[in-house]
Amino acid sequence: MGPSDGPSEILTTRKMTSPFFAAFVNGAASHISEQDDVHNGSVFHPAAVVFPTALAAAQQTGVSGKNFITACVAGYEVGIRIGEFLGRSHYKVFHTTGTAGTFAAAAAAGSIYDLDNYKMAHAFGSAGTQSAGLWEFLRDAADSKQLHTGKSAAEGLLAAWVAGEGFTGASRILEGQQGVAAGMSSDADPEYLLHGLGDRWCVLETSFKFHASCRHTHPAADALLKVVLEQDLAPQDIAHVTAHVHQGAIDVLGSVTNPVSVHQTKFSMPATLGLIAARRKAGLSEFAAVFDDEVALSFLDRVTMELDAEVDTAYPKQWIGKVTVTTKNQSSFTGRVDEPKGDPGNTLSREELDTKARSLALSGRAVEPIEIDSLMKNLWKIDTVPIVTRLLTP
Repeated sequence: MGPSDGPSEILTTRKMTSPFFAAFVNGAASHISEQDDVHNGSVFHPAAVVFPTALAAAQQTGVSGKNFITACVAGYEVGIRIGEFLGRSHYKVFHTTGTAGTFAAAAAAGSIYDLDNYKMAHAFGSAGTQSAGLWEFLRDAADSKQLHTGKSAAEGLLAAWVAGEGFTGASRILEGQQGVAAGMSSDADPEYLLHGLGDRWCVLETSFKFHASCRHTHPAADALLKVVLEQDLAPQDIAHVTAHVHQGAIDVLGSVTNPVSVHQTKFSMPATLGLIAARRKAGLSEFAAVFDDEVALSFLDRVTMELDAEVDTAYPKQWIGKVTVTTKNQSSFTGRVDEPKGDPGNTLSREELDTKARSLALSGRAVEPIEIDSLMKNLWKIDTVPIVTRLLTP
């Protein structure tokens, strides 16, 4: 449906198209593997909406790598703060990456388009009226989650572009009587919008995903892995696993009781913990073969989630992982992690990030091994590039 040529690159096909369509396709593609980053406090995946938008706009305008990075940071700061502002009630029904993500994309694009304060405010007004994304898709194993990120990236870019042309938007889109908070939240707190602005950098608080599943499964997965390794448990030794979780995990994962697609298994606590128990890993390849893994699938009937007061009180600022493992000989073991793998205090090393990026690129067959070597070398120094051009050769 997009134009067959233009200034911006579709990474999965290497075709050039309009900035709007490139942001849309790259935004959707970024969210398929459940490996994009997440900010705990806002429960928001910034990268999937910020980088596709910034790349599309940067390739359109020919800005420098430094300007590209600046725009991405602006997108992170805006999206994360709005996600925090919308609160826990919002996330119960709305996918924050689809809602706050539209603002994040508008901020990134607006930075590259060099919007002044007046026009940026109007960009946010138009972004907010387009923000959307509902969790109901999970019950049907539907594909709509990728639509959320694709649309957020594209609509945020659109909002910034038309604002630059003089198109106006609501001036109080966040806190107005019929604005985003009024329609999408019952506990919105405007204090989050400006808290520590200029001193606190939200981008530095963002976590990198280690497992290829919904982030709500990660704390329990890390806690179970700890028990399995410490006690050297084989999957057949385990009778039952109780994951002690926050309410947000129950809201998102609780509807997935009988996963029927690989993507839906990534939103299944039993399937994810089954892979941890059976393979001691829950990565791309493990999920790709999950329906052929009878041992992992046997945990669909051996894992339950229970609301835990301590875990729920700490959430969303801290995602504590707690599990109780009961063995078939009636032994009981508890596991706990206070910072899951990938959180800022337990972050991935540059080597681990490089390995993860290569794995994702190669699994999607978007690049050849020799190309990823060149690409990664260039990406690590993109801030020094005078003009952001194509990432991949045609």
